[in-house]
Amino acid sequence: MRLRRHSQRRHEESHGIDLAPMLDFVLNLLIFFIITAVFVKELGLMVNRPSGTDTSQVPGGGAVPVQILANGEIWIDGRPVDLRAVRANVERLSAANPKNGVLVVADKDAETGLVVQVVDQIHQGGIYNITFSTAG
Repeated sequence: MRLRRHSQRRHEESHGIDLAPMLDFVLNLLIFFIITAVFVKELGLMVNRPSGTDTSQVPGGGAVPVQILANGEIWIDGRPVDLRAVRANVERLSAANPKNGVLVVADKDAETGLVVQVVDQIHQGGIYNITFSTAG
């Protein structure tokens, strides 16, 4: 009779699911995915978009003017320039006073990709003080 009571207690204690192995497995999966995840640091430029189209009161009186027209033409200091020559022209014009920076005046119908390429060329030229404005 004693044996029977003892065996019933063991049987009653083993009821239920033991969650410890499953929790260990889930924790190991979590650690694996955290370690193998690729964290990419995206680089970007902070851009403050102008609210108006009036360019007469744009700050930066001594800044190098870079104008981007709707037809894709790029004008620097009153001369038409190719996209590949933007960097050299901006470097040359800002060499006298690098604190002034560059004023990018883009037409509202200018392609965004072209504006980004021009800004990238200016940035590669070592100019970090870039002011944006819109025209038309």
